[in-house]
Amino acid sequence: MTDMPNRVEIHEEGPREGFQIEPGPISTADKIRLVEALADTGLHHIQVCSFVNPRVVPAWADAEAVVAGFKAKPDVHYSALWFNENGLNRALAFKDKLTISGSISLAASDAFTHKNLNRGHAENLDAMRKQTAAHQKNGVAVERIGVMAAFGCNYQGDIAPAQVVSVIEDGFKIADEAGATITTLSLADTMGWATPSRIDRVVGAVRSRWPDYQISLHLHDTRGQAVANAYTALRMGVSRFDSTVGGLGGCPYAGQKGAAGNICTEELVLLCEEEGIATGVNLDALIEVGRLAETIVGHVLPGELIHAGSLDAFRRKAH
Repeated sequence: MTDMPNRVEIHEEGPREGFQIEPGPISTADKIRLVEALADTGLHHIQVCSFVNPRVVPAWADAEAVVAGFKAKPDVHYSALWFNENGLNRALAFKDKLTISGSISLAASDAFTHKNLNRGHAENLDAMRKQTAAHQKNGVAVERIGVMAAFGCNYQGDIAPAQVVSVIEDGFKIADEAGATITTLSLADTMGWATPSRIDRVVGAVRSRWPDYQISLHLHDTRGQAVANAYTALRMGVSRFDSTVGGLGGCPYAGQKGAAGNICTEELVLLCEEEGIATGVNLDALIEVGRLAETIVGHVLPGELIHAGSLDAFRRKAH
C-alpha cells in the first residue's frame, strides 16, 4: 500500500444522481437551491443534472431550466451527464457555465450493459466510438475511461479484476483510434458489491497495469461497505471520489429496489478529516445541506451525520 494522499478531490453528484431516482416530483427551484447550497460548502466539483430523454428519466425534463437558473460560483466546476450526441448538444448550449468533458463509458458486466443500455459489450464499444467522435467534432476532450459494475453485478455475479482490466483495454483502443489522451480511470461499484478486499484486488490490478493514471472511485453503499471501501482506497493512495450529499441516489437499473445510494459526502469528508486528509469542505455546513436535501425529497436519507452531527461539533461542546 502507498501513503495516504494529503488531499482528496470530491466530485459531488447528489443533484444529478439523487433526483433522477426520486419517486416524487422535485421542483426546479428546489434543485437549484440544493446546487447553490452545495457550492457554499467548499465543494469544487458538482454534477448538477442529466441531459437525457425525459421520457426515460422524467425527473430531468427540466435540466435546461436548472442549469440556466442556478447562480454559478467562479471557483466551482459544474458538470452534467449525457449518453448521446443530442444530450451533448444540450450541454454545449451551457458551455460558458458547465465544465464539459467526454468519457468512454463501459461496463465490466455484459449482463448489466444489456439491462442498462439494451445492448451488448461489442455494440457498446461501437456506440462509444461514435460518441468519442461526436465529442471531438465539438471540441470536447475525452480524458476518462469509466467502468461500471467493476466490483460485481446483481445480474452476472462476481467480476474478476482481469475482466475490469480487459474492459479498460477496450476503452484505450477506442481512445487510441481517436487520438484521445486519457488521464483518469474511473471504477464504479454500481450495485454495491465492493468490499475492502475487492477494492484492494481491483484497484491493485488496474494500478499495476496503468501505474501513471489517476484512479477515481464511484462507490455505492448498498451493503454498508462504502466507508470501509473508501478507507481501503485511501490507504492505496486513491485521491478522487464521487459521492452524494446525504447518500442521495442509487442506480435505477441495479434490480434492487430501496437500495442505499452513493457513499455519503459527509461521511467521506469526516473519514478524510479524521485521517488528516484535506478536502476543502466545511463539514458542518455540508451536514446542514444534507438536512436540506432530506427536506426536499421528503423522506429519511441514509446519511448518518445528518442526524448525528460532526465530531467537531461535539468537541466544541465538550470544551
